[in-house]
Order: sequence, then structure tokens, then C-alpha cells
Amino acid sequence: MPKLRACVVENDSGDAEALREIVARETMSPWVDLVIAERNGGFAYGNNRAVEFGRTLPEPPDYYLILNPDTIVHPGAVQILVDFLETFPSVGIAGSSFENADGSDWPHAFRFPSIWSEVESGLSIGFITRLLQSHQVTLTMPKVPAPVDWICGASMLVRRRAWEDVNGMDEAYFLYFEEVDFCRRVKEQGWPCWYVPGSRVTHIAGQSTGLTKRDDLPPRLPGYWFESRRRYFVKNHGIAYAICADAASATAFSIGHIKRSLRGEAKYFPPNFVQDLLRHSPLLPSNWAAD
Repeated sequence: MPKLRACVVENDSGDAEALREIVARETMSPWVDLVIAERNGGFAYGNNRAVEFGRTLPEPPDYYLILNPDTIVHPGAVQILVDFLETFPSVGIAGSSFENADGSDWPHAFRFPSIWSEVESGLSIGFITRLLQSHQVTLTMPKVPAPVDWICGASMLVRRRAWEDVNGMDEAYFLYFEEVDFCRRVKEQGWPCWYVPGSRVTHIAGQSTGLTKRDDLPPRLPGYWFESRRRYFVKNHGIAYAICADAASATAFSIGHIKRSLRGEAKYFPPNFVQDLLRHSPLLPSNWAAD
């Protein structure tokens, strides 16, 4: 059994006093620590605070488990990830497989986004999707471990050396794309990322962000989603590439929207997507300084 120690980061939610009472309980205090963050700096900021605390312990951990608050860890899930990284010392990140709150499977991992993936997802046209299948971001995974570009940050075990090689997560991301960027930087340092389906976690998607579907319809994406997306493309590919990605996405989504409207499917895609994309895009020079 791994020697576990949990660090709960109170990311300026207003629940500090209630959490102090819970952590002080006899069953919790030996192995659960509470870190009160100075502000709500987002997902990367909160995780970095937890890891900073872990590094101050007399025996710093060999691995860091990044775990969302809207998750339920199944028995043995952490042990399976630890065993995997112990067995394969060259791997930097091992991620769990997920199931939804209703028990249905969510067997996905991901490729890094690109201009071509923006075209594919925006058009959503059968023959284009088949033609660009090798560029699709979302992958339906087998029931055996497999290397991937990146995994969902709701449950990932990170080797300490890999974390230190990239100096943690980029806190300039408030929410979304931070785990994509993190996995990319870790991979560039020679640490592969693997999907390990034997580790099972229930993820009640959207509870941490409030972006849950209502009546099976997607919500409008918040501004910070587009800001994070812009940062990812500019940081990793440059402004020219980011501009091309946004132009491709806006064009493809607009064309695809016509098809979806004729079929009555437009409501199943985020509303106001193109307008919001262009508002936060590096196509506008006023957005360049933000990255």
C-alpha cells in the first residue's frame, strides 16, 4: 500500500473555517493537511500550492496525485497508478480512467490540439472527420494502458522529478488547458504520459466549474476558456500559428453551423462560440499583451 498524505487547498472559496474543523477531526488530522490559498488563482495555482507544501515535508513524496474535488476515487485506484510508475520509471505521468456519476464509462484521453483539429471539430462533417481522424483531439481508449499526449487533470499521478523538471503548472492559466500545457512540457522533457484504465475514478463533470449541461444542452463557454486556449496556442506555437488556428476554427465552425442548423443540431454546440472566440483571439492585437 502506498503511504498517502492528502493536502486540501482552500482556493479562496470561503469555506476555510468549515474545512479547518473537518481536517482537525481525529480520523483526518494524522494524514490530511489544509493549505489556505491567498486567492482563487485557478486550477494550476491551487495544485502548485499543494505541491509546495508537500516539498516542505520531512519526507517529500515521490509522486503527486492531482485530484479534482468533484471526484470519487475507487478502491485501489491510487495503488494502480503508483505501481505503474514504479514499473515504468521512464514515464512521468499516469492518468486514471473515469466514469460518470451515473456509472457510465468515460474512456477518453487526448491528442494535443492543432489547426487541423480545430478544422475537424468545427466542421463536424462526416467525410472531413474521417479524413482528419488522426488529428482528432479526443481519443476513445482501449481497456489497456496506452501512451497519449495528455490526460484529464481530474486524476493524474505525476512523478516528482517530472514535476520539478518543468517547475510545476503554469499559473497564467486560470482554468482549462493547464493540464494540456503541463503534459506537453513534461513530454518535451522526455517524460511520457500514459493512460492507465485500471485506475478508476468517478468524475462528476462540471461540478468544479459550474459548466454542467442543462437539458443535455452545452452552456456558453466562459471568457477564461478562450483566454486559456489563446495562451496555449501562442505559448506553444507562436502568435502567427495562434492567429491561423483561430481563423481556421472560426471559419470551420461557421460552415459547420450552417449544416447543424439545417439538421436541427446547432443547439448541441456551445452558443456564441465564434463571437466569443474572436473577442479573445490574437487576431485582435489588443489581446497580444495578455500572453
